[in-house]
Amino acid sequence: MSDTKKSLWESTTVQNLIRYRPSGMYFGRFRVGGKLVRQSLETAVFSVAKQRLPDKIREYRSRHESVKAFAGGKMSVGDAVEVYRGKVRANASLKPRSKDYRDMTLDFIQRSWPSLFETDVRKVSERDCENWLIRFQQKYAPTVVNNSIGTLRAVFDEAIGTGARFNNPAAQLSRVKLRQKKLELPSREEFLKFVEKIRTAGARQSKDCADLVRFLASSGLRIGEAKYVTWADADFRRVQLHVRGDPQTATKNGEMRYVPMIPELERMLKELRADRPNEPLDANVMRVFECQNSMTHAATKIGMKRITHHDLRHLFATICIESGVDIPTVSRWLGHKDGGALCMKTYGHLRQDHSFAQAQRVNFGVAA
Repeated sequence: MSDTKKSLWESTTVQNLIRYRPSGMYFGRFRVGGKLVRQSLETAVFSVAKQRLPDKIREYRSRHESVKAFAGGKMSVGDAVEVYRGKVRANASLKPRSKDYRDMTLDFIQRSWPSLFETDVRKVSERDCENWLIRFQQKYAPTVVNNSIGTLRAVFDEAIGTGARFNNPAAQLSRVKLRQKKLELPSREEFLKFVEKIRTAGARQSKDCADLVRFLASSGLRIGEAKYVTWADADFRRVQLHVRGDPQTATKNGEMRYVPMIPELERMLKELRADRPNEPLDANVMRVFECQNSMTHAATKIGMKRITHHDLRHLFATICIESGVDIPTVSRWLGHKDGGALCMKTYGHLRQDHSFAQAQRVNFGVAA
């Protein structure tokens, strides 16, 4: 390697991890099957690159072993599964929970079709896949069924990629039609009673649980976003909240956003700050990060339908729309990237109700 090329690459304290100086991006450099591989880890952050490196090496070695297995005439579905699993684990664009979910669907498939992974990948037919689906959809929820169909297709795509077979036997499997969940949310009066019941439950963290419920309902944040909000994120001068999400993976869609504080949220955060004035800016605003048991018990005591953390996000959107905020704006506050399509599908009936109510105000000046 020339001196010029050497100067472009910088070694690190981690074996097989190097850095490309011009861009600052990290790469894995390792041997697989006697060949030297240099593969981008798609990050300029050392700690992230260090975390991704083992998965990237595992992906390439798994792929190599699969190709070797096919060359020897013995590629099984399990071999294709390992190639797929390696790719998923090495995919920097997928969040850890998404990777775990793909693993879970593989586990569901294996449990429902025990002989599959040992089967020669060339011997699985479309009829075999159809028979599996008939059994599978009787035991699992529609969303799990649809995601598992996608996983099974991806596994056979890996087999096609190695030349082990020329078609995908799962390609024609029909996805289950999903029924939209009917939202059954508390009225504003019920919600206030609900929060008070949580706050006065008598447990050590009852007040903190009530604060979390109020925070989720008045901000629209996901539960996984709320846990990372610090006092530095609460900008009282601009009356907005900085939503960063997980320090490693950011929010669900991978982007940070700013959410304006509605009056209820601003009032609540100022009350909490007044009670805890000496906490550093990097301290978490919320002191608990889940409260489902407290919510379930409180709902039972006041005779209210059980709701989840995510339902509080629905409650926020519902109250905003009923208060006259347009759906595209609510969609942006929630962190959606589809321009309001999901919001319209979920809350469109609210806009229709509002539209009908507004129509009754139109007056042509003709006496009834």
